[in-house]
Amino acid sequence: MAPANTKEIYGSLVFNEHVMKERLPAATYRSLKATVQKGRPLDIELANVVASVMRDWAMEKGATHYTHWFQPLTGITSEKHDSFVSPMKDGTAIMEFSGKELVRGEPDASSFPSGGLRAVAEARGYTTWDPSSYAFVKDGTLCVPTAFCSWNGEALDKKTPLLRSMKAVSDQACRILRLFGKDVAHVDVTVGPEQEYFLIKKQDYERREDLILTGRTLFGAMPAKGQELEEHYFGALRPEVSAFMKHLDEELWKLGVAAKTKHNEVAPCQHELAPIFDRCNVAVDHNLLTMELMKKLAPQHGLVCLLHEKPFEGVNGSGKHDNWSLSAPGLNLLDPGDTPRDNLQFLIFFAAVIKAVDEYQDLLRMSIASAGNEHRLGGNEAPPAIVSVFVGDELDAILSAIASDSEYIAPQAVKIDLGVDVLPKFAKDNTDRNRTSPFAFTGNKFEFRMPGSSSNISDANTVLNTAVAKELMGYADELERAQDFDSAVIALVKRTIRDHKRVIFNGNGYTKQWEAEAARRGLACEPAASDALAAMIAPKNLELFSKMGVLSQTEARSRYEVKLEHYAKLRHIEAVTMMEITRRQLVPAALGYMTALANGIAAKQAACPGISCKAEEKALRQLTNYTDAMSDAADRLEAQVEAAEAVPEGQAQSRARAYHDQVLPAMNALRAAADAAEAICGQEYWPLPSYSSMLYYV
Repeated sequence: MAPANTKEIYGSLVFNEHVMKERLPAATYRSLKATVQKGRPLDIELANVVASVMRDWAMEKGATHYTHWFQPLTGITSEKHDSFVSPMKDGTAIMEFSGKELVRGEPDASSFPSGGLRAVAEARGYTTWDPSSYAFVKDGTLCVPTAFCSWNGEALDKKTPLLRSMKAVSDQACRILRLFGKDVAHVDVTVGPEQEYFLIKKQDYERREDLILTGRTLFGAMPAKGQELEEHYFGALRPEVSAFMKHLDEELWKLGVAAKTKHNEVAPCQHELAPIFDRCNVAVDHNLLTMELMKKLAPQHGLVCLLHEKPFEGVNGSGKHDNWSLSAPGLNLLDPGDTPRDNLQFLIFFAAVIKAVDEYQDLLRMSIASAGNEHRLGGNEAPPAIVSVFVGDELDAILSAIASDSEYIAPQAVKIDLGVDVLPKFAKDNTDRNRTSPFAFTGNKFEFRMPGSSSNISDANTVLNTAVAKELMGYADELERAQDFDSAVIALVKRTIRDHKRVIFNGNGYTKQWEAEAARRGLACEPAASDALAAMIAPKNLELFSKMGVLSQTEARSRYEVKLEHYAKLRHIEAVTMMEITRRQLVPAALGYMTALANGIAAKQAACPGISCKAEEKALRQLTNYTDAMSDAADRLEAQVEAAEAVPEGQAQSRARAYHDQVLPAMNALRAAADAAEAICGQEYWPLPSYSSMLYYV
């Protein structure tokens, strides 16, 4: 593939501000900018002009269709394609795309999950243009990012609550900034999601029914070599992986996705792509595009991209670190600057985040709960299921000094001498990176490390935005009445740190001691996704969403139902897939190898009576035991699945819990028997590509 001119291709398929400024009439451009920045109503005449220009631009890029690109509660994107073609009576056709078609669409809403918001017979739903996220051309179609709502206005998607939460935090942050004498029109939530993923050979993937149907290996004996040598991390890229990454970069750059960093991750075959941060809703849209393109482009290089949180047991899982901050024009509101002790503006926003995380830790845990992430949290470099905040030693000392009214003496900057003359000395950061922390302050942003690699990060950011907005509202209400503003800020920060210090933890989050300490502090620990999801409908959390105008109680409860149903359905698919593979592939394979062993024993003894067949007999006995265990475990799993499916409709929590408490252990038991059988079965008989062949391809 010929190298691309990055400067020329970047954003070439995006109807971005540069294109709008160049092509739209000046008055239309100014009105559209005001719509985006200040939330002004979108006039239909304005929409007609924008649609006409957008259509002509898209057709120049090869588009023949348009679609409203939206995010239903499935978590992925959806699109219905309509052509620009409008037939004329004389047998010709013209190309049309009106302002009405740009602003609003009407897909069938009945077949998307709604958690009871919509009856099956109620099909009408509407998509509405999100003008703050640029339209783009993909596969010959003009894609218009949109929100998705029901006929009576209830949100049926991930984007609508996210946009509401962004407005909530902007409104309250602007109130705080005005108290500091800074009159800003809006505050942006900025996000940079680091996307982890696995790449395996396409030919191996096609032989693994479990990967095809569930995204993870349901069977697989551990290889002799895992990730213990730590040689893959930042190692040289395999040629086919490097080619894929270059291809991916170019396609993302065309779509205006600022792909910046790429490297090998810790586990074999694991990699990461990190973009430059962007406005929250745009970052979410771009991440969804990134995942789509990863899966689409990998087969062109003989590879398949796995986005599941735990595609392989025994090595690291994949996450999506959500780097979150607040910014106003020319300002990073989470930048402590040179003297964080005296930076009241930083301290007030920092304290609000600490308080939000502590008060709504259960909701943050809920926002990342899923069947896939349940396998990842708490092991192999993933943070634990306990939500805590890492702030680093210096900030921790500052906060402690504020809370205790004691003097804080700043340490001198420490220079690190690398002991090599040709390398420069450099200042040591005032915070280390704590890879075990689920929510870490990293200098001018927070890194929320719990989201899973396959997730739509709208949920996590909606919760975080909403919780911070609520705390900022409380702060603004208090400070607007203060007689001595600076003293009131210090008093408020002091009270916040004293009341919420329990959530700050700078140690090793993997230890059993931390689990005990977290429990002593009163921090929530809910490893089971099926139980963690209940936080969505806790009274205090329903009140939070309602108060901040992000989700009505009906909308919040519907999402709880959707998440529970999704969890149970995924576990059901995994269990049935396991039974099918066991009965149709693994048991027959083991029987075939045992037949070969028995025939070999008979042939040896016939040829040479009394000859030792100890090795063959040992393998035959062991494999017989493991095969019987497989067959019995599959039967027990089937019984547990039937019991879970027998839970009455309308009891989604009970069904999800049954899948976690009964079905999942039965699945683990079946896997243990099958993996033991694989370890002694002849390689040419075992039908599934092994971990060694998948993780260590050349």
